[in-house]
Amino acid sequence: MEKSGILKRMEKGKILVLPGVYDALTAKIAERAGFEAIVMGGYSLAAARLGQPDVGYLTMSEMTSQIKIITDAVEIPLIADGDTGYGNTLNVIRTVREYEKAGASGIILEDQQWPKRCGHLEGKQVISMEEHIKKIEAALEARSEKNFIIIARTDSLTTHGIEEAIRRARAYRDAGADVVFVEAPQSVQELATIRDSLKDVPLAVSLVEGGEDAVALFKKIGGDGL
Repeated sequence: MEKSGILKRMEKGKILVLPGVYDALTAKIAERAGFEAIVMGGYSLAAARLGQPDVGYLTMSEMTSQIKIITDAVEIPLIADGDTGYGNTLNVIRTVREYEKAGASGIILEDQQWPKRCGHLEGKQVISMEEHIKKIEAALEARSEKNFIIIARTDSLTTHGIEEAIRRARAYRDAGADVVFVEAPQSVQELATIRDSLKDVPLAVSLVEGGEDAVALFKKIGGDGL
């Protein structure tokens, strides 16, 4: 799949499954299994590289070095976790440029305070919506290709409730984000509410084993847990 094909497929309402990878081997396995694109998250990379939880230990340079290793190993596009952009709007500009140079096809930028926490952990805090909009605008200005996907994530659902999360998601889309990502819905109903409230917006969802989203879906189909 071409880099631009990811967004085109999502805009047509099609589901695109991106398995999480953290090194060249897992990326190659995903490619050989037939996946059309992959995602590198901080959750798995912090565990694999540091043996630590995803609470802000990884630096931007560590992330970009791993992006290059992965993209050198496979032909399919890679979307990479950019955490909060590792600082203010100036840091976001540098992060986007470095991610592009390393070979990423897109970046996920979240509205948490730094140091951030994994989206499925308790104790998260978010910045203002206005501050994150400035980061999104900076990311859009910094990218050299329009095919480089900007995914705006909000972690406000668990701190401010679903109405605020949807309000932020809509605002981030209006600011120019290609895809919006409401992190950690805790029920199938919440997932449906997000979908119904943002029907004209390409959406991302994270299904992490044991995470809030995955547990909600698993219970829906009759399971007790993961």
